[in-house]
Amino acid sequence: MREAGFGDIRPGAANVFPFVPTDGITVSRLAELARVRKQSMAQAVDQLERSRLVFLTQRGASVPPVTHAAAERVEERWAQLTSPPEFEALRVSLLRLLAELMDQ
Repeated sequence: MREAGFGDIRPGAANVFPFVPTDGITVSRLAELARVRKQSMAQAVDQLERSRLVFLTQRGASVPPVTHAAAERVEERWAQLTSPPEFEALRVSLLRLLAELMDQ
């Protein structure tokens, strides 16, 4: 994040960005989606900006592409360390776990 120009965003606040839709979201729903306590999410949001309904600024909207690029680099490295069937099995397992967590 620092290398991409976001050195002022603390790691705890980074938990906010993946879950904010363009039409905004409440802190309670953010906490639910991120699977953290409402109090923890409120602190993270407060670090970004005090608000009841959270929207991404233009600068905030530029964070997800940076994190997605980092995730792609991780996936590329994992693909190098495993066989194609192993990597696909890992991907399927992680997506299943994510879906189950989102349903809870």
